Amino acid sequence: MSTSATAKVPPSPESPEDRRPPQNGLDRYFKISERGSTLPREIRGGFATFFAMAYIIVLNPIILGSAKDMYGHQLDNGQLVTATALTAAFTTLLMGVIGNVPIALAAGLGVNSVVALQLAPRMSWPDAMGMVVLAGFVVMLLVATGLRERVMNAVPYSLRKAIAIGIGLFIMIIGLVDSGFITRMPDAAQTTVPIQLGTGGHLHGWPVLVFVLGVLLTLALIVRKTPGAILISIVVMTGVAMIINAVTDIPSWGLTTPEWPGNPVATPDFGLVGEVSLFGGFEKVGILTGVLFVFTVLLSCFFDAMGTIMGISDEAKLTDGEGQMPGISKVLFVDGVAVAAGGASSASATTCFVESTAGVGEGARTGFANIVTGGLFALALFLTPVATMVPSQAATPALIAVGFLILAGSIKEIDWSDFTIAIPAFVTMLMMPFTYSITNGIGMGFITFSVLRLAAGRGREVPVAMHVVSAVFAFYYLMPALGLT
Repeated sequence: MSTSATAKVPPSPESPEDRRPPQNGLDRYFKISERGSTLPREIRGGFATFFAMAYIIVLNPIILGSAKDMYGHQLDNGQLVTATALTAAFTTLLMGVIGNVPIALAAGLGVNSVVALQLAPRMSWPDAMGMVVLAGFVVMLLVATGLRERVMNAVPYSLRKAIAIGIGLFIMIIGLVDSGFITRMPDAAQTTVPIQLGTGGHLHGWPVLVFVLGVLLTLALIVRKTPGAILISIVVMTGVAMIINAVTDIPSWGLTTPEWPGNPVATPDFGLVGEVSLFGGFEKVGILTGVLFVFTVLLSCFFDAMGTIMGISDEAKLTDGEGQMPGISKVLFVDGVAVAAGGASSASATTCFVESTAGVGEGARTGFANIVTGGLFALALFLTPVATMVPSQAATPALIAVGFLILAGSIKEIDWSDFTIAIPAFVTMLMMPFTYSITNGIGMGFITFSVLRLAAGRGREVPVAMHVVSAVFAFYYLMPALGLT
């Protein structure tokens, strides 16, 4: 994100006058002053990120708990809640302490669906989670050999900007969908329009009004250069939602209901932690299919996290003049550990969350924001009813505001005069929101870039790593046609 756009998030943590000598050991370790941030900004950022992604504590158990393995077994919902919160807390804290970046982690959406719908029906749950652990080991191996970092460094500058913009558009559509502002058109409608405004083409109900007011409040606070704009909006709109819920008869707010729980304390159940069989799945489906399953999980985790790390590091101004982030190997290694940890706890693969942009929008620039977010996830182990009382309609306005700021700050830095990079950038930006996948956006953008540079007789300008990754993506997309899924 460019300086001009970042300056719109007040007060700008990037201004030179904000850069001070380290105040204490904590400041020195996390480089808070060095990165132009302050402790209050990091704390606000940590809270904002947690509220923006706390829904995963509810949603991940729903996705995994609704599926059955080949023996008809289902995972216990209470144990899944514990596993989800525990892994999010551990991996987010680890990323903060080792990676020192404001990127929180939790069970990845998309990957959990692959585990629930593709892996589990062909094997037992421990077998399926073992596949996830193996994918995490492969990610760590790729980091140790330097291959993962080479792939990231091979991405052209303009395409890196396109990935950031695609993530901005992606989180905007996530906010619009999760709030109910836009919904999917039913298949029975027999229409070519895939999505619609609200329900039946109209906005209905108090929850959507809370979202609209939240968006306006967030943007108004940003325009007025109010410190803590995003967090203030989340807190205020949660209060408004609680009042509305108390005085009106609303059938549903979605995953979470804005009301103070009768019993705010929940006892964690660690029964699923460690329930893993590393190689049992290969006995069920065979070596080739097992390898392809691991490859599918690996590909999604690898590039989802890559896109998120690139986008957020650019947004938080943690990159150098060439768009590279110093210390990236530590961040990538922690991400690999997170994938394996998610499988080991039966929470599915844990990965970097794009909702971390909410914290960056609040001014978070260091891993201390992760200490706050991870600490809140740890508290959620015992206070899950309280942690999940913030409705998505109050939290998702942050995604709309941050999505705009990412777009405004990066789009002018793409070389639109060179069609061999402009078209792949265009494809990358659009495919992320339209396919609801960061991985798909990156894959289609990479393939388009390689093909167009070859068509223009400029194939030698493309790093070998880009051609290899493009070929891997092409194989991935052809797998169904080849009968390999």
